[in-house]
Amino acid sequence: MAKLGRTDIEIYPLVLGTNTFGWNTEEAEAHAVLDAFAAAGGNLVDTADSYSAWAPGNSGGESETVIGTWLAKNRDKNVLVATKVSQHPQYQGLSGPNVKAASEASLKRLGVDVIDLYYAHFDDHDTPLEETVAAFDDLVKDGRVRHVGISNYSPERVREWLDIAERTGAARPVALQPKYSLVSRGTFEPGLRDLAVGEDLSAFPYHALASGFLTGKYRTEADLEQSVRGGSAAKQLNPSGLAIIEKLEKIANARGVAIGTVALAWVRSRPGIAAPIAGARTADQLGPLLASVELDLSAEEADELTSLSDVVCA
Repeated sequence: MAKLGRTDIEIYPLVLGTNTFGWNTEEAEAHAVLDAFAAAGGNLVDTADSYSAWAPGNSGGESETVIGTWLAKNRDKNVLVATKVSQHPQYQGLSGPNVKAASEASLKRLGVDVIDLYYAHFDDHDTPLEETVAAFDDLVKDGRVRHVGISNYSPERVREWLDIAERTGAARPVALQPKYSLVSRGTFEPGLRDLAVGEDLSAFPYHALASGFLTGKYRTEADLEQSVRGGSAAKQLNPSGLAIIEKLEKIANARGVAIGTVALAWVRSRPGIAAPIAGARTADQLGPLLASVELDLSAEEADELTSLSDVVCA
């Protein structure tokens, strides 16, 4: 188990991503995924107020609503919820009034009195950072948010947030959420990684399976038609990307696990990482993700994957 920043809260080594909930995962199936995750010991679910505004007929907040209906029936599970603000169509940006209004809408959709971990989803350069930090601090002081997180910020802006919090006595962030995987490392390494390690910030990376590419699902252009996310994996269909899949498959076969299990285990093994975020559209897809928690790669296996990743991410 990993600690949540400098708190005493322990987090299961896999965070459940839920951006398919209310989009291509209907409520009943989403509840089955949540049931299985909680039964395995999972205790942190990740969402955002904007999930899934991109889907036809959706307006944002659908994922939170689905999680809320599950929480209403499972108060005894002690599952924590992380959500985010700045991208909902009705609540754009990180001004003080917007953060407050968006948090109230998220609390209502989730059906809870307090958000366990509240992220600034994307940086808002049109709002003074001091205003954003103060807005999050107000939510903590009011008991509407327990802990603060920062998502998709540059190392320089994270450092600035930390400095403002220290100078003003505002609630200190406990978590970072960067994009990070075997095929995408530049936004985390080295700057955010060094901050995570040096400042006791728990890094919960998203895109850990690169939209399914690192499960081995997509190996030809024809394979991209299998899923609505296939297009996101297209740029990895090259010799360097496929070399990573071949190595993942070799390790997976030797260990008796799925390819995606190995990819997640590699992410978890990296400095500064508390737990990767991974989502399952159906409960059947959750097994290989959960298996990554029990898989510890050898130094040789990890190094071989890192060397191949160095080529892709150079």
